[in-house]
Amino acid sequence: METRTLISCEHGGNRVPTPYRHLFAEHRELLTTHRGYDAGALAVARELARALRAPLVVSITSRLLVDLNRSPGHPRLYGEMLRTAPVELRREVFERHYLPYRERGESLVADAVASGARVIHLSSHSFTPELDGEVRNADVGLLYDPARPGEVALCTELQAALAARTPQLKVRRNYPYRGTADGFCTWLRRRFPPERYIGIELEINQKHVLGAPDTWRALRRLLVEALAAGLAGTTACRTQGDCDGTPTS
Repeated sequence: METRTLISCEHGGNRVPTPYRHLFAEHRELLTTHRGYDAGALAVARELARALRAPLVVSITSRLLVDLNRSPGHPRLYGEMLRTAPVELRREVFERHYLPYRERGESLVADAVASGARVIHLSSHSFTPELDGEVRNADVGLLYDPARPGEVALCTELQAALAARTPQLKVRRNYPYRGTADGFCTWLRRRFPPERYIGIELEINQKHVLGAPDTWRALRRLLVEALAAGLAGTTACRTQGDCDGTPTS
């Protein structure tokens, strides 16, 4: 079965479109924090897409306007500045900034699946080193659904590839969040079967992103090389099955 790769980045920037900037007049500092965007995630996504020659779906609109990694109806779909805004304004944001992004990503998966291919989707994110007084005990997180064999197999390959090239990093699975929590990958899992869609959220600790630029650049290169090698390693699954738990004939 042909495999196609998709790279996405839901929280790539902290831009607020001009019509909504007045809502952030007293909250501009928040836009520069982890609440405003995922620092470093866009750089990783772009380099992954380039290395893998994969389509890239990104947004640089702040998650404080609308969170593209949340499903419609989620209580935190809109940032706190919009939650008390008129319904018409929230609908406008949803239609102009949320729907086009989600529809673009989903259509790329749907088109690939319709052609008979399987899609491996890597969603690039980053996390703050400390949250609510708790220090996060990982450098890299791989989020997936343990009930989907293809995602388990791919994360095993990715973790091994990262350990081989970046042994100094602590790589954990389903940390610092659960892979089955609400998100774009979770949304797509409900629409495509496990043998056709594999969705992984990549989480990078922002302590590396916010460190020395040369060190972060070198680490990014190693991460991209390791992830590309891990994706290539999934072809080894074909000797036991097609990375989806189905034995080959």
